[in-house]
Amino acid sequence: MFKRETRPAPDQIEVIIGPRATFRGHLRCDGSIRLDGTVEEGLVETPANVLISESGRVMAEIRAKTVSIAGAYKGTITADRVELLEGGRLWGTINVNSFLLDEGSHFHGELNMREEDEVESTPLLAPRPAADAQIPVEIASSSDLLE
Repeated sequence: MFKRETRPAPDQIEVIIGPRATFRGHLRCDGSIRLDGTVEEGLVETPANVLISESGRVMAEIRAKTVSIAGAYKGTITADRVELLEGGRLWGTINVNSFLLDEGSHFHGELNMREEDEVESTPLLAPRPAADAQIPVEIASSSDLLE
């Protein structure tokens, strides 16, 4: 169930922030993004995958299909799947459908698991009746109370 073979097939990497590069700002791409360098702040956004390699240091919001972290990440991730790989370190908030935590990784933060079609954010609350609906009330008789 949580084996590496179940990961989505990698698609072509379109953007690489190299290990000696530093980026700050909004990075948007239709393909996959590989972060080997430093992202100091901003937003990384793609309908594909984001890979933070062992040398990557990212402090930005990420919105993607799959985010794989082998380096260091701090911020908020919204994705279908997040993989915190061996040696990866993550501080922050993850909003995700599927989460993989490899042995030897570090996670400190908040994990919000959601379903793909999640509509209601408070699933444990009973649905509220319509404003004009009558609510039946049962009154216990005194004989019921004595038993």
